Amino acid sequence: MISPGTKDTGNSFRMDSSTDFRMDSSSGRERGMSVAVVDADFERGNAVSAIVNALRPNGVMPRVTRLADAGNPQVLVNQGIDVVLMAVDRDKERALEAIEALSISGKTTPMAYSGDTGDDMLIHCMRAGVREFLHYPFEQGVIQEAFRRKASRGLLMPDTKKAMGKSFVFFGAKGGSGVTTAACNFAVSLAQESKRNTLLIDLDLPLGDAALCLGIGSEFSTLDALNKAQELDSTFLAKLLSQHQSGLRVLAAPGKYHRVPPPGESVDQLLSVACESFDYVVVDAGSKLELMDTQLFDLVSTIYLVTQVGIAELRNANRVMTECFQAYGSKVEVVLNRYTADMFGINDEAIESALTVPAQWRIPNDFAAVRRMHHTAGPLEDSKIQRAIGKMAAAASGLREENPDRKRRTGFLRLLRA
Repeated sequence: MISPGTKDTGNSFRMDSSTDFRMDSSSGRERGMSVAVVDADFERGNAVSAIVNALRPNGVMPRVTRLADAGNPQVLVNQGIDVVLMAVDRDKERALEAIEALSISGKTTPMAYSGDTGDDMLIHCMRAGVREFLHYPFEQGVIQEAFRRKASRGLLMPDTKKAMGKSFVFFGAKGGSGVTTAACNFAVSLAQESKRNTLLIDLDLPLGDAALCLGIGSEFSTLDALNKAQELDSTFLAKLLSQHQSGLRVLAAPGKYHRVPPPGESVDQLLSVACESFDYVVVDAGSKLELMDTQLFDLVSTIYLVTQVGIAELRNANRVMTECFQAYGSKVEVVLNRYTADMFGINDEAIESALTVPAQWRIPNDFAAVRRMHHTAGPLEDSKIQRAIGKMAAAASGLREENPDRKRRTGFLRLLRA
């Protein structure tokens, strides 16, 4: 059904209590609708994302991914995106090509929107496979009605293939913030505690040292996967991986220095294949801002911004939050690494002011222990560091925390002797 043209009546919506476009899995559990908003107009795309975020049928928040362009539409399909809201009034030909590809897949439903109300635009969109054409600015309730019609056609039911894995990226506000230690610890905690297939990808190229931190060797590297992205599938990926004693699989950075080409769709393809193959995928992105040119940050479930409490670190964190991660909203969680209360006279209020958001996680400082770990790849007994990152992993996986009165088990750092 094609929605009629409308006038701007504001973008503030309330969810009617009778609205229900949830998606039921075979286990009977609700899961939030997954929506990608694709719009080269930054402000309009953010406004549309905010509208979708406000839709919470049965209290379940939709999972919204904000993209400037569709890139490779197959990545959206592989990531399990249910609905793609595509702006078609900027780069019409590319948008229509993406809509056609999504429509052919049969797994992702494209909906088009535009400020252009001409019949030609409408006809082109219908020919490409659009079932819903929405005029922007939206009239109140238009998005709800479009999603309700989609639900009534039974298209919000997931297929029977394996669900896509959850993915997490660790990014440092500044070099030396401890991103690799946090990412490795987090990944091993996920693998050990969840007992699920977990992969760590080192994208801190060309000099990443996740494998070194874990004390394992690797014949192949991330660079092998990126250079053969067009051929990459689950079988090929499995041949490139090393295994840690905890069960964690690792796609290591190269052991020798190599010039690395600018990241592109190869990164998107790598993440897509990884999420098809593993329950959890953890990415060590270092402080590589060039990865902003890929869809890495758009497609992951959570972005952990790692920083320390210092003037330079907090300044960089502020710039990353306000200039790079502004569009990602609640997807970003700030991690204060090597944290000591009131370090350098900087209290929590000053930290929150600098970051523009509260810090969700604090990893305590224990420099000597971590240094020993890096030098020996040996055990670091039960520690405050391990417990703090273990809580992060438990929250990410949905695992309940252990009874605090129980004797705590040693985690990641006693497993480093691989």
